Amino acid sequence: MDVIGAGFPRTGTTSMKAALERLGFGPCNHMFDLLSNPAQLDRWLTEPLDPGKALEGYRSAQDWPASHFWRELALAIPEAKVVLTVRDPRRWYASMQMLLTSGPLHMREQDLPEEAAALATAMRKLVPLLDGIGQSYFGEGWHFTDGMPDEGVAVAAFQRHVATVQESLPAHRLLVFDVRDGWEPLCRFLGVSVPVGEPFPHLNDSEALRRTFERLMAGGSLSAPPGSET
Repeated sequence: MDVIGAGFPRTGTTSMKAALERLGFGPCNHMFDLLSNPAQLDRWLTEPLDPGKALEGYRSAQDWPASHFWRELALAIPEAKVVLTVRDPRRWYASMQMLLTSGPLHMREQDLPEEAAALATAMRKLVPLLDGIGQSYFGEGWHFTDGMPDEGVAVAAFQRHVATVQESLPAHRLLVFDVRDGWEPLCRFLGVSVPVGEPFPHLNDSEALRRTFERLMAGGSLSAPPGSET
C-alpha cells in the first residue's frame, strides 16, 4: 500500500478515492467497496480483524473502516504516506448527522427496492464494527444507529483526531489535506504530475448524498460512487 487515508468519513474521502485512482494509486479501498462487494465486506467481518489482510490488493485506502486503522497500517508499511483529509468541523458534523439519520438503513429491508435492501443489509452487518470505531472517538455507549452525539462532543473528537495524527507522524509522511485545495498539494506530496486540464474530483457532497438515497429508494442503482458535484 502506497497511500493510507487517516481522515474521518465525510471529509472528502470519495473525492480522494477518485483522485488517488486517477493518479495511479488504485484501487483505493473505501466504504463504498464494502457496500457494493460482499467479498470485500466479509474481509472486514473476519475475527480477529486484520486490516492489512482486509486491504490486500489495494494500493490506497480512504474512509472508515480502513482509515480508523491508520496507525497500525503506518507502522506495518513504513514506506507508505498518510493523507489526513479535513474540513470545517461543524460542516463535517452536519454532514455526518445526515448520513447517520437518513437512508435505507433506517427502514425494514422488506420495504425497500432490491439494491437499497442490499445496501441496508450490508450496513447492518457492519454496524458492530462501526460501533466500536465510533466509540473510540465519541465514548462508550455510542451506537451508529443513534446518529451523531452532541455537536460539541463530536467536534472535540474530530479535533482530537486531527491533533493525534499530526503528533504521531513526521512531516515527510503526512499531508493534512482539504480537497478544496485541489491537485497541486496532493501531487507534490505524492511525487506525481498534476493532471493537465482535469478538475479535481468533487464527489458525494451532502446534496449528492441526498440524491443517492432518493435514487436508491426509487429503485435505482449504487453501481458507482455518488455523483459528481462542482
